[in-house]
Amino acid sequence: MSGDATMIDSGDTAWILTATLLVMLMTLPGLALFYGGLVRSKNVLSVMSQVMGVAAIVMLGWVGWGYSLAFSGDGPIIGNLELAGLVGLGPDSESGSIPTLAFAAFQMTFAAITAALVVGAVVERIRFSAIMLFSLLFLTFVYAPIAHMVWGEGGLILGMDAIDFAGGTVVHINAGIAGLVAVAFAGKRRGFMKDIMPPHSLALLFIGTGLLWVGWFGFNAGSALEAGGLAALAMMNTFIAPAAGVLAWMAAERIRSGKPSLLGGASGAIAGLVAITPAAGVSGPLGAILLGTASALACYGFVAILKHKLKLDDSLDVFGIHGLGGLVGSVGLVVAGLPALGGQGDYVFIDQLGVQVLSVLIAITWSGIGSTLCFLIVKLVVPIRAEEDDERLGLDLAEHGERAYN
Repeated sequence: MSGDATMIDSGDTAWILTATLLVMLMTLPGLALFYGGLVRSKNVLSVMSQVMGVAAIVMLGWVGWGYSLAFSGDGPIIGNLELAGLVGLGPDSESGSIPTLAFAAFQMTFAAITAALVVGAVVERIRFSAIMLFSLLFLTFVYAPIAHMVWGEGGLILGMDAIDFAGGTVVHINAGIAGLVAVAFAGKRRGFMKDIMPPHSLALLFIGTGLLWVGWFGFNAGSALEAGGLAALAMMNTFIAPAAGVLAWMAAERIRSGKPSLLGGASGAIAGLVAITPAAGVSGPLGAILLGTASALACYGFVAILKHKLKLDDSLDVFGIHGLGGLVGSVGLVVAGLPALGGQGDYVFIDQLGVQVLSVLIAITWSGIGSTLCFLIVKLVVPIRAEEDDERLGLDLAEHGERAYN
């Protein structure tokens, strides 16, 4: 809509512009620092370069065609190219009470961080060119369709009345499944389960965790798309779900190994944040605590026990935390949203549970098949895996000609 009788609200607009910047902060520098601290020192700059490069190429693709495919048209699976290049969207274009360009920018940051999350599954061995090409294909054939199905007019999952307030399926399950596919194509790191591969800087990890948590308020509270009570509820939930996750993960470590760790606390925070993402607008505070606790314990069990039994080299636990945490949140929100727990859920429990499970299965299937096809295309164009000598030297020098530390 446009014209003199504008419906744009300055307060809502100011909040969404702020929330957009907060989500950008999650990616750069938040995710880059978080991932960078977890790898070995010889690969820290390569990981940061990949996160930055992926975010940049996805943002350009989003303007070119991604936004249009996700949010124009009314098909059940994908939109159309009516808004390619954002042509026709000016300062007077409106989406509810905010400018359409603000909404497009907000959603652009979601697309960027989703693709950047996948990097964590295959750090220290995937080529920069391979992850860049994959990200552009992923945006086109995986992210945009799932975003349309969940949030776009006429979308399949939206039409089922599935609840995904801020991206449990679109962002976290999607990235987690794509990460598993990436591991299948890239293979294990050389020395995996033989050499010690400790995080080189837990200080960077801690800073990255803090930036992610702060940025997540834009992610969740911003998804209300207005400065009001719903945003306030989402903000409160984004405080307490990760707080519960921190304590649950550290308690599990204390019981199992005798020592709670900073790495464990950071992992629990992210697990709680992931789980509350789809539920932030429907869960009550008590439900948020339950979701954060359940997600942290489930993710801890997978990361600390099952992952090693499976010999899965999901390097930075993209599936183990984002994929699994997104699943816990997307299904568990049916409990967290119950009015008895202070939730806002207005649904028949068993019916909504079935809808949530089906929406998760659709997202898993689309992401799994779509990501596989994307990597098959990448494999035809560029090598996916770094050379053995380059991997031993470190990708900082081999691919970027730089050292993080002298």
